[in-house]
Amino acid sequence: MKLPKKARSASALLTVVICFVGYIFLADKFAPAESVEESTTKLIGELLTEHHISHPHIDDEVSAKVFAEYIKSLDSQKQYFYKNDIDLFKKQELQLDDHLKTGDVRFAFDVFNLYKKRVQERVDVALQLIKQEHDFTVDEYLITDGDDLEWATSKAELDDRWRKRIKFDILNLKLANEKNEKSNETEQDEEKKKPIHDPIERLSKRYERLYSNLNQTKDFEVFEMYIGALTHSLDPHTSYMSPQTLEDFQIQMSLKLTGIGASLRSEDGLTIVHRIIPGGAADKDGRLEAGDIILRVGQEGQTEDQFEDIREMKLSHVVRFIRGPADTEVQLEIQKGKTDEIVLYKMIRKEVELSEDAVQGEIIDLKDRVPNGKGRIGVIKIPSFYHDFSRNANNDINVRSTARDVLQVLIDFQEETKKSGDLDGIVIDLRDNGGGALSEAIDVSGLFIEDGPVVQVKNKDGEVSVQDDENEAIAYRGPLVVICNRLSASASEIFAGVIKDYKRGLIIGDESTHGKGTVQHVMPVQKSTFGIPVGKANGALKLTINQFYRVNGESTQNRGVESDVTLPSILDHGELGEEYLENALAFDKIDEAKHDDFGLVTQDIIAMLQKRSAQRISQDDGFKNDLRQITRYEERKNRKKVTLNEAALRKERQDDMEEDDIASAVIGRNNDEEGPLFPDEYYNNEVLGITSDYIDLLRTQARQTVSK
Repeated sequence: MKLPKKARSASALLTVVICFVGYIFLADKFAPAESVEESTTKLIGELLTEHHISHPHIDDEVSAKVFAEYIKSLDSQKQYFYKNDIDLFKKQELQLDDHLKTGDVRFAFDVFNLYKKRVQERVDVALQLIKQEHDFTVDEYLITDGDDLEWATSKAELDDRWRKRIKFDILNLKLANEKNEKSNETEQDEEKKKPIHDPIERLSKRYERLYSNLNQTKDFEVFEMYIGALTHSLDPHTSYMSPQTLEDFQIQMSLKLTGIGASLRSEDGLTIVHRIIPGGAADKDGRLEAGDIILRVGQEGQTEDQFEDIREMKLSHVVRFIRGPADTEVQLEIQKGKTDEIVLYKMIRKEVELSEDAVQGEIIDLKDRVPNGKGRIGVIKIPSFYHDFSRNANNDINVRSTARDVLQVLIDFQEETKKSGDLDGIVIDLRDNGGGALSEAIDVSGLFIEDGPVVQVKNKDGEVSVQDDENEAIAYRGPLVVICNRLSASASEIFAGVIKDYKRGLIIGDESTHGKGTVQHVMPVQKSTFGIPVGKANGALKLTINQFYRVNGESTQNRGVESDVTLPSILDHGELGEEYLENALAFDKIDEAKHDDFGLVTQDIIAMLQKRSAQRISQDDGFKNDLRQITRYEERKNRKKVTLNEAALRKERQDDMEEDDIASAVIGRNNDEEGPLFPDEYYNNEVLGITSDYIDLLRTQARQTVSK
């Protein structure tokens, strides 16, 4: 029977599709077998050259950078490899680009295997040196900067380098014990007394564990390290994430994980429960306690003889055994921290919301913190700009995000003001906030401005797009202060830049933020044929694809966002900014995007605030101590060697102890994880003092405007 014309066309199309799909599967089936590393390496190379903002060519220049970065990642202090090892490796220094294009990563494993051998040799030497007598009266030094060392040419030369290292380790522990003994003399609480360690025993365990941990390194970790050398040759923020690292990244972005809900730490080869996370499985179970030691881990249905012994296991590997799908069982053999009793706990894994890493807020009465203070300030701590993209992809209306949480805190503040009176201002604390989702920086900015541009983004082709806040509503219109430091980066800088450029609020803190002005996109590393994904992704590439700019046209790259009022900070004196990172992209500018001017920050206001703050700082013991610490740091930061003379080092440490005693006496900082959100200490109180002054000046400005 002859088909109608339309039917014949549809049939032909179906045949083409079937053949096309069939070709894909046949092509994949009969393709030459490749290792996972080979296929992943080639895919990464393709993604880098096609999508990275710098249009990179993987050539000899990149090859040399990969070589240097990989060697440095293993032996930056030149403690393990010999010169002839490096000379042997150098024969391939300019061939790595060619190897990477074909997926050949044998160089990475060849180097790493020799590295393991050299570490074992050094550990054997170290264990002998630890037991020897050392003369601490000799005037000699340990060089601490690997750039000032050449690769050792002989075993004798490397042995002497290690003799000095071990000598310093012993001396360091000896002086630490003396310091702890002195501290314990006045400490009444036995649980708070500091441990006194036998230097020989402690160092022996340290170096035995060094090799033990190294020997546990998985192939995927070596591969990830080597590919990291490739990605970092392009810029500091492009990186490859293995499936395991990607899982950690997704936990960080979503603020949720599936497991028992306990924070763990490693000490002397043991995995110790550091803290029970509120709301998690362990918290609800009630038996596991901080200080308990996890000895072995079993999965659902396993008998005790099948449990995994995790003693001496790297913590990153331990968590892989404890995490697992929700509603599955995990079995933990525990040594109770208080009684040493050995018990077996069975728990059902649950999804844990990491609420302590989320946005938090509190209201502070200025009269309790600032001399002659009046009014109330809301403080909002934003640790990161997170967003649970997995729920977002599933159209979950309850997706966890920074913007949602900040809005909720603002709503909570409004509810509180109905009971206790209005807020006079809000402080946003972005200190140590390394960034996160660009979309969240835009949405959080939109809570404090009317609709308008938030950030400008330039892609690899030089095309600029403006990302707007499209919501005219403002969640909060009052006085706003933002605290930043040198560790406030990326999305934090976008938010701070918006507040500054719109003259919406005041920026307080270090001289500037970190200076990261690039945008990364997470791309799955997955085979595809004719654009159709094939097989399973092997991790992901966090790839720098764009550069962002403030609405005033300036990039934050390398320069960051400058504070209006600067407070003394030792972070301003270290090499912490983007400009200190190798292969960082350059600063540049584009055209300004038209934006509103709220007129809430003027040069006159800034000058007055700086003057008042400087007067208070000059009289404050906490800041006086900070300035002493900064002076001492400046004197020592360029030192590239440390004395091995006990008397000289003791004198140096004694000076440090005296400074520390002064600091602890005047600072009174609260570092308790469960302490207040914005502790009552000199730095925070100066921020509140500046905020109080700022509010007063805005009121004066408003009155003057009305009178005119």
